[in-house]
Amino acid sequence: MPDLSLQPARLIRAPGAAPRIARVSAGKADASVPGRSREQRLRALRLANEIRSARAQLKKDLASGKPKIGSVKAGRILADCGIAHSKTLGGLTDRQRTELLNRFRRDGNNK
Repeated sequence: MPDLSLQPARLIRAPGAAPRIARVSAGKADASVPGRSREQRLRALRLANEIRSARAQLKKDLASGKPKIGSVKAGRILADCGIAHSKTLGGLTDRQRTELLNRFRRDGNNK
């Protein structure tokens, strides 16, 4: 009989039943993730580095006052576009994202 104390435990919940702990074999405790090719990993790494660099540059520009949008102007733009101040970029709806982009395109063409 195998030693069950060395195997990982998993909490099992059946609908409408009390949770119980079950033992699983060591090799099947985690779901396997499909492997990625070297090219896919390198492409993902390049993209992540580009995003980090762009974010760092934006932070530098904001700190130096290079973009001419402060908290008051940003609040007005968000209010005009019907976007809550607490909303994150990832949480924007398609309509809000489109409205915000169109706003900056209009403002950029007026200069």
